Amino acid sequence: MTELLPEFPYHPDPVATGVVVPSGATCICCGRERGYIYRGPVYAAEELNGRLCPWCIADGSAAEQFEAHFTGGTGLGDDVPPEVFAAVDRQTPGFSAWQEPQWFFHCGDGAAFLSLAGAVELTAHPDALEMLREETTSWGWPPDQVEHYLSSLDKDDQPTAYLFRCRSCAAHLAYSDMP
Repeated sequence: MTELLPEFPYHPDPVATGVVVPSGATCICCGRERGYIYRGPVYAAEELNGRLCPWCIADGSAAEQFEAHFTGGTGLGDDVPPEVFAAVDRQTPGFSAWQEPQWFFHCGDGAAFLSLAGAVELTAHPDALEMLREETTSWGWPPDQVEHYLSSLDKDDQPTAYLFRCRSCAAHLAYSDMP
């Protein structure tokens, strides 16, 4: 029987992002078949990809039992309480990235991961696009190369951007895998 998925404040739709998928698999943590399984990144000593249910991620039991982390390259900001960092790192489904994933923190909280994004998707989020423009300019690229790169972003191919939204001020944030 499929249960309603738990809520993930820092990854609001893990089914849409493809890291939680319908499955008849039994979770290695709780021993239950719940109709969904997590197929995103897991950082642990044991191979756990495709073996954990979203409920065991949400309640922290998977992180505790297997000393697992799900968001990889998470960085701690000065104004972020340790419990927020722990919730993002140990109770939030991660996402797959070409390079090491990064998680944004903004306004003293973890940002919500929305999706992979390409140039088309980013047109609706000029604040995120400007953040990417600043990122690529910092690589020392001239303006025409920056604009070419931004126009080549593709949610289904490389290079890709990763889109977040601040849970407090609703600003859109993004980074891309450096080519």
